[in-house]
Amino acid sequence: MTEGDRSGGTDRGVGTGRLRERVVLITGSTGIAAATARRASDEGAAVFVISRTPEHAQDLATGLGSDRPAGWAQADLTDETAVDAAVAAAVERFGRIDGVFSVAGGSGRRFGDGPIHELTAEGWDRTLELNLRSQALLARAVTRRMLAQDPTVAGSRGSIILCSSALAASPVPELFATHAYAAAKGAIVSLGTAMAAAYAPQRIRVNVIAPGLTATPMSQRAAGDAATTEFVTRKQPLVAGFLDADDIAQAAIYLLSDESRAVTGQVLTVDGGWSVTSASATATP
Repeated sequence: MTEGDRSGGTDRGVGTGRLRERVVLITGSTGIAAATARRASDEGAAVFVISRTPEHAQDLATGLGSDRPAGWAQADLTDETAVDAAVAAAVERFGRIDGVFSVAGGSGRRFGDGPIHELTAEGWDRTLELNLRSQALLARAVTRRMLAQDPTVAGSRGSIILCSSALAASPVPELFATHAYAAAKGAIVSLGTAMAAAYAPQRIRVNVIAPGLTATPMSQRAAGDAATTEFVTRKQPLVAGFLDADDIAQAAIYLLSDESRAVTGQVLTVDGGWSVTSASATATP
């Protein structure tokens, strides 16, 4: 429910410079990741993209504009050597890392994720690798870097955002019975809370964004199902359907900027009303 894109769904505007002179690292190269990269660039940040698909990463970085500093690296985020090398490449390119949005993840259905009584061992392992191990390895690498760098003028060594899902706390078993995915996204919340507590004295902030159902390539299966789209229209009434990737990106910019300098250890749920709206997945229109 996170990585992917409804590309071009929201026009890019002129930013206010909230991320001027900041270096922002983003994992993933489509959807929420792409929307955030564009917003961060508009706000003055130098953007570094890490993706397992080099063509997408390069296209995103170069598409930000020739006058905007950007870089990219290809990496399998479940491979610790590759993650460390990609983060090192970002530091070599820009000298430091001020903000991180760890977006990349995906569905484990193809590996055997499902309800626990049907879940395969491979489905469990691969889904947690894709959605939890990847974020933990990235968090380790960037935290090590932030601890070693001097604070900004504002006193920050960095802001890290992990990506969870509304499904971690607000399940819909009739439509989204993927228990390994839910477990991974729930663990991300715990990881973010533990990190926030550990590194607050070093002025590193850690928060989590939990998106609702967002229009992305990953959500194409759901978007093609009439029952799911009808349900989402009722479950996310603030947007009357699927969220746009830019809805999540704008929340990320807030958490990356000094506007949230006193915010850490929080879960920002951006779900169009999903978590507070009562709607049965089996109701008729």
